[in-house]
Amino acid sequence: MAKIQKQTAVKQAPKREIDVLFDKYAESHQNPTNKLIHWICVPLIVFSLLALVWAIPFPQLAFLGKYNGFVNWASFLIAFAIYYYYKLSPVMSYFMLLAVFIMSFFIVMLEKWEQSGGPAMWVSALVIFVLSWAGQFFGHKVEGKKPSFLDDVKFLLIGPIWLLHFICKKIGLKY
Repeated sequence: MAKIQKQTAVKQAPKREIDVLFDKYAESHQNPTNKLIHWICVPLIVFSLLALVWAIPFPQLAFLGKYNGFVNWASFLIAFAIYYYYKLSPVMSYFMLLAVFIMSFFIVMLEKWEQSGGPAMWVSALVIFVLSWAGQFFGHKVEGKKPSFLDDVKFLLIGPIWLLHFICKKIGLKY
């Protein structure tokens, strides 16, 4: 009997950090309504935060030449986040990079809208952020549990890839 228990213990590998984080995040995201709200609000929060950081004026650097408009403060935020995701799971970092490219396209659309007389990009992003953030807190009120990021700030970065991991599971892709 002891031999069987010992063999079972040997076969179980320790959980990867990403799986531990997903398990911890999932503890406060069990209610179907809260999950649905997260599917809507988490991407909008990421988008709006990226747009808000993008809107911070960035200095014109001579060595960038014609690429001056392509580097901004959001570039550093993106680099940090993608690096963090890569350390957790290269597959997740690739998915987030794709998501960031898509979000960047829409941020550029907001910039063009502003240039053609629409509202300032940061105002649009702030409205999206406030509404989405309120939605998140409503979801957690429905859930009856406080948001994970109140325990650990890194859960602000886990939310987007937690959603993506469901897509990976659905299509049978190991993350």
